[in-house]
Amino acid sequence: MDSNLRGIGIALFGALVIVPDTLLMRLSGLSAAQMVAWRGLLMAAALWSVWLVLSRDRRGDLAALATPAGLGAAACQAANASLFAYGIAHAPVAVVLVAVATVPLLSGLLGAMALGDRMTPSTLAASAVVLGGIALSVSGGGGAGGQGSALFGAVAGLGVAAILAATFTIFRAAPDLPVLSTMGAGALAAGLAAALSVESMTRTDGWLPAIWIAGLVILPVSFTAFNVASRYTVAANVSLLLLLETVLGPLAVWAAIGEAVGPRALLGGGVVVATLAVYLWDQRRRTIRGRRAAALYPSSAAPR
Repeated sequence: MDSNLRGIGIALFGALVIVPDTLLMRLSGLSAAQMVAWRGLLMAAALWSVWLVLSRDRRGDLAALATPAGLGAAACQAANASLFAYGIAHAPVAVVLVAVATVPLLSGLLGAMALGDRMTPSTLAASAVVLGGIALSVSGGGGAGGQGSALFGAVAGLGVAAILAATFTIFRAAPDLPVLSTMGAGALAAGLAAALSVESMTRTDGWLPAIWIAGLVILPVSFTAFNVASRYTVAANVSLLLLLETVLGPLAVWAAIGEAVGPRALLGGGVVVATLAVYLWDQRRRTIRGRRAAALYPSSAAPR
């Protein structure tokens, strides 16, 4: 099989696996802090278990984790895990996921500021349209049935997206940083801090095993799939398939528990997803064209 198709297939698998994540968070009936505790501790256990099996230089990985880049990436993971759970607990799922979908744009903006990447007009234009779509989603007010504040969901989702963008930037700047142990350390820090802040880890009006499935299976499996896929195909393909969660996640929540999406949130989300799909497809096309040009003209700049 062609390596690019293999990567797309693996990324598609990861995107489908993560779709029920927010539904399971709702079904658990847990508070935000309880969800952070369970998801963090279980994800850390899964990631560190895989790391212990696969790592060929555990001492070197731990030394890398202790560097500023390693500590920064772990801190980002801890903040991301906490903020996402609070967003889902206190805001409509659809608004949070639409805001989180801006990760590719924020990664491009942060890369331009921190790593000197070239900022293209298409990135700036897409950013403006996406922000407009998010504003339209928020203008609809709270979710159906009083499910929290749309404004809080948008802010939380954008915060998660910014943190993820910062994480990706750190890993680009420090390519030797071990992913599994670093992300596991961040998840562990978030989980422990949250566990110490709650009176009970099991008190809930929902279905407790739902959060176990999310933390022990869905998060590690999807996380691993996306990272493996990025080795075979361009990042834009992975990001494009991640948009499936933005579309299918709210639908799963609506189908299972009836959390509807308001018309403005639906329209704004459609604007965001469509804009990102076009933007990421264009980035994919540019990347593939650049690779072909580099293969044809290895000793000179690509023709314009």
